[in-house]
Parts: sequence; C-alpha cells; structure tokens
Amino acid sequence: MVVVIGVRFKKAGKIYYFDPGKLTIAKDDYVIVETVRGVEFGKVVIANKDVDEEDVVLPLKKVIRTATVKDKRTVAENQENAAEAYQVCDTKIQEHELDMNLVDVEYTFDRNKVIFYFTADGRVDFRNLVKDLAAVFKTRIELRQIGVRDEAKLLGGIGPCGRMLCCSTFLGDFEPVSIKMAKDQNLSLNPAKISGLCGRLMCCLKYENDDYETAKKELPDLGQTIKTPHGRGKVVGLNILERMIQIEIPEKERVIEYTLDELIDEGVIHTEATK
Repeated sequence: MVVVIGVRFKKAGKIYYFDPGKLTIAKDDYVIVETVRGVEFGKVVIANKDVDEEDVVLPLKKVIRTATVKDKRTVAENQENAAEAYQVCDTKIQEHELDMNLVDVEYTFDRNKVIFYFTADGRVDFRNLVKDLAAVFKTRIELRQIGVRDEAKLLGGIGPCGRMLCCSTFLGDFEPVSIKMAKDQNLSLNPAKISGLCGRLMCCLKYENDDYETAKKELPDLGQTIKTPHGRGKVVGLNILERMIQIEIPEKERVIEYTLDELIDEGVIHTEATK
C-alpha cells in the first residue's frame, strides 16, 4: 500500500495522485506540487488515502508544501495577468490574420510558461505569433490546440437540460459517446436534440447506457414471438427502463402489456426468433 492525495488543478479537471510524505492534508486544502509542467498550485479533492501500488504510477511526485496566503495571492495575480495576456494575444492573432480562435490563457504557478489554448479547423502556422508573444512576455510560450469538447469544458455554459455543463462542473475525463447509445435508449436521432453546446453528442448519453444494455439482454427483441400466459404473441413494444413488454396476442385480438418479472415467474419467456 502507498499513501497518496488526489489533486485537481482546474475545476472538474482530472485528478492526479501525489505523495504527501509526512504531511497530513485535508480535503479542500490547497497544495504546491511539482508536475511535468513545473511547480503548480492545486486543490486537494482526496485526502491522505491508502491505495494499492498497482493503482498508481510510481514513483509519485511529492507535495512541496501546503499553500500559503502568499501562494494564493500569486495565483490571483497570475489570473489577472492571464486576462491581460488574452487581450494581447487576441490582438496579435488579428494582426497576423491567423484562422484560429483563442479560448483561454493560463500562467503556470511559477510563471515559467504561458499557455494559450485555441481552436482551429486545421493546422495553423503560428511561428511568427510565438516570436511576438515571447518578445512581449519574456517567458516560455506554448500554444495548444484543443477540440470543441475541451473548449466547452473551459468556457462552461448551460446545456439543453437547463443545468450547467457536466464537463465544466464534475466530469474529470471525456468518455466515448456513440450514436448507438441514442438508438438503444430510443431517443430522437435529430442532431439538434442529442448534441451538446460543443456540437458533439451529449456526454449524458453515457450515464444510463449500461442499464439499457443490461435490460436489452434480458428483454426479447421487437418482432419476436414469445409464449405468454394468454398464448403466443408478437413483441410490438418495449419499455426498457420499466422492463415492460407489449405483446400482440392474435387469439385475443389485442395488445397485452406484461412486466418482465411476470413472464419469468410464469416460466413462459421462451422465444422463437421471427426475424
């Protein structure tokens, strides 16, 4: 076992593990840690915790210290400087007539680097832009192209459901979402109804997908003929979440609705594929 803490550097960002050493650090504390980007300021979301060595990538970087009032002031100053850097960079982009959209600017805690996040339809030759920015800020410059989902995560907003975007409030990582998930949940395949602000399929299609997949394995398919307490009939409708099955019974000349449990209890849910 190894003792770790979990740290986030951005709201709803990915959680990274660090070695707290002899420090006892509580959740919601702020810490200064060393990362591949340099020294960074982050918020503790997982307090000291024992985990299996197989669950982390060793060796872990150590926590340098818990954050001080001065460190928090430094972060606030960096955020103010980042806002100014945004305006400078946006002006330079227009001067160079580059086909790119600046999304966000971030200073590393130690101010060794300024990172400019942008979106673009294709590759952008920003070498001259980098030279201009380096001359203005006198530090390392990184221009990082991001996708539309990352842009939505950085900017935030309100989704079609009326709530704040999942990606900007609690989703640490993006998970693959496919049109098949919408089909399995009997949702409209109208892109306007199943797409988020980013224009891609909504992340929430993933939330109930596992339950739908499990239910579809338990339920018969549409078009199958199954035995029921009232005789054989054809499956004409399914309510997947409630495990309800609508069956057309020729002998009764009507459609009867059964629960999955009713058919299992009767021992009559034997199917004959008619596809």
